Amino acid sequence: MNEPLSVVLAGARGHGRWHVANIRRLQDEGLVRLAGICELTPLTEEEFGGRLPEQSADFGALLDSTGAQIAVICTPIPTHTDLALAAARRGVHILLEKPPAPSYAEFRRMADGVAEAGVACQIGFQSLGSHAVPAIRELIGQGAIGELVGLGGAGAWVRDEAYFRRAPWAGRRRLNGADVVDGVLTNPLAHAVATALALGGTPRAEDVTGIETELLRANDIESDDTSCVRITTGRGHRVTVAATLCAERAGEPYVLVHGSRGRITFWYKQDRVLLQRAGHGPQEYEYGRTDLLENLVAHLTRGAGLLVAPEETGAFMKVVEAIRRAPDPAPLPPAAWRRIPAENRRAVPGVDGLVAAAADTLSLYSELGAPWAPAAEHLPKEASAR
Repeated sequence: MNEPLSVVLAGARGHGRWHVANIRRLQDEGLVRLAGICELTPLTEEEFGGRLPEQSADFGALLDSTGAQIAVICTPIPTHTDLALAAARRGVHILLEKPPAPSYAEFRRMADGVAEAGVACQIGFQSLGSHAVPAIRELIGQGAIGELVGLGGAGAWVRDEAYFRRAPWAGRRRLNGADVVDGVLTNPLAHAVATALALGGTPRAEDVTGIETELLRANDIESDDTSCVRITTGRGHRVTVAATLCAERAGEPYVLVHGSRGRITFWYKQDRVLLQRAGHGPQEYEYGRTDLLENLVAHLTRGAGLLVAPEETGAFMKVVEAIRRAPDPAPLPPAAWRRIPAENRRAVPGVDGLVAAAADTLSLYSELGAPWAPAAEHLPKEASAR
């Protein structure tokens, strides 16, 4: 039996609470031990729900004092690179929340530093731990839906106005001179982008040859809440992802794989797959999922392959970079959205159908006739290839 690996968690509030619960689950299985929590304001025992481990606002000092073997980093986006490198310099392996960085330059600084230090780093795209991902890749490879034509992603979510005030960096493109890029496609529905790129076999930076963006906002924020992106890949197919946080009704996000003789729909939060192809009735499957921290532990103790190494998110980071470099999101005209007072949120009438149509046709909002959509911004080819 291996001794449990010691873990320090940076960021235990907000989404960090999910990591606390997950670490506890793995602790009960004898795989890890929560050795410390890094928070600027210490947690109380009531918040934590039990006896607290060592706490400190100094991440590096906490790694040193606890002898941590793994750092789980769930902190504001602009802090990711520096914290990951602080762990790497100490020989501490890393689970880094998505998005891994707010710019491609920061991503490269993180990924190169981690590689140089020789530590393992897992990027927290939980959907890529789904057993459906290799199963879909296999179906594509077998020609189950004919030739791969392209992939669409759709995310129609609702978020109230308090969501954009949950932290100083929420809904921001920049903060105190630093990039944040907290948009709908780069953070809450980033999984739709990363999963579509992975299913198409184009997850790495060099797989991207061009990017078009349409970034909009209904809320009174700096970043985008209703956007779409179309990525041209070196394999010759396109990936279009449309998303909103202003849906009329919340829906399950999905990725749609288009083939010449069929299609595959993957509801990635549910690990559910629907295969539709010529000459066959529809077939539906449900899959299990490997937790990414558990996979990191297995990598360190048994040599299992990492599911989401940094280089496997390079194409996603090219999308983040295109969104970062695009003009600031255009505000939707007041006539294009309505307020729902009972839910304290804004909704864009008709956007649910537009999101679905974009994934279905691989089109951008402007091409679907949305009167409020500006012409797409194109990332120059030479910039996207760097």
